[in-house]
Amino acid sequence: MAYDLVCLGNPLLDIQVDVQKEYLDKYELKENDAILAEPKHMPIFDEILKFDDVKLVAGGAAQNTARGAQYVLPAESVLYFGSVGKDIYADKLIEANKSVGLTTSYMVQDDIATGKCGALINGVNRSLVTDLAAANHFKPSHLEKPENWAHVEGAKAFYIGGFHLTVSPEAIQLLGKHAAKENKDFIMNFSAPFIPQFFKDALDSCVPYADYIICNESEAAAYAESHGLDTKDLTEIAKYVAKLPKVNENKPRIVIFTQGTDSTLAVSYNAKADSFDVKSFAVHALESSKIADTNGAGDAFAAGFTAGLVQGKTLDESIDMGHWLAKLSIQEIGPSYPFPKQTYNA
Repeated sequence: MAYDLVCLGNPLLDIQVDVQKEYLDKYELKENDAILAEPKHMPIFDEILKFDDVKLVAGGAAQNTARGAQYVLPAESVLYFGSVGKDIYADKLIEANKSVGLTTSYMVQDDIATGKCGALINGVNRSLVTDLAAANHFKPSHLEKPENWAHVEGAKAFYIGGFHLTVSPEAIQLLGKHAAKENKDFIMNFSAPFIPQFFKDALDSCVPYADYIICNESEAAAYAESHGLDTKDLTEIAKYVAKLPKVNENKPRIVIFTQGTDSTLAVSYNAKADSFDVKSFAVHALESSKIADTNGAGDAFAAGFTAGLVQGKTLDESIDMGHWLAKLSIQEIGPSYPFPKQTYNA
């Protein structure tokens, strides 16, 4: 079995609830942020499981993207790697992924629970608090198993969730080296502002392998600050990232900055001409009354975009596919997609 797209990330069970601003304040959480849980945050998980409106959703940013890409691509096109516990939560993740045709190859931890994420929704804002648990114990050795490495060799493209930089940069680099050697697309998402803030060295060690980098405006600003860039201009930040050293010099790096309902920015660097190509793409309009949940919108964009690349579509078409899938996703509850399946039409 050959899978066109291989994804790597932190599989989590999302525990999603609606909360008031006061609940966020109680735990010193910010709206529209994502953090790793500290000891003071651990009571949240037991508390929100008792909420009347609690929803359990298969989550983890890269796993969301893998499911979304599989939604767009033909059956059995996507394989997802990550680490889970031997428990009912892992069973729920496998069930949810199977229901949309996503294949998983989990590294299973016998004595560590499956990771979980509290998705605290306040209106159109969301605050994510994650206890990685088993997800924090993924090892490159899982990829190197002959049956798994055969899938790596058979893939056309790789998608890496930035959250995995907190777990195993070595695993990311292993895939990155293979992608560069074989001239395959390698897509990385910064995923959250704390990644460039607190995992700068890990990020910098993996960026050289990235052909495509995706992040939102908050993550771009955090990157600029952590790297001492004297600018807040998104185009200038994108140019800086696009021009960073690259292992595979056969193709330019393309940096894509999403900005919520504002236009998406795409910047590429031509080393031979020492010039940049800067493009802007309007998102698909949607009446606010149709928005059910924006949690996972960025993952959905990344899914549509990556699926476009796998299908050999142009940059413009791939970004439009990302906007289309994000529009579908925010009309659903949680990072999910409508059924029966809808088909992208340019």
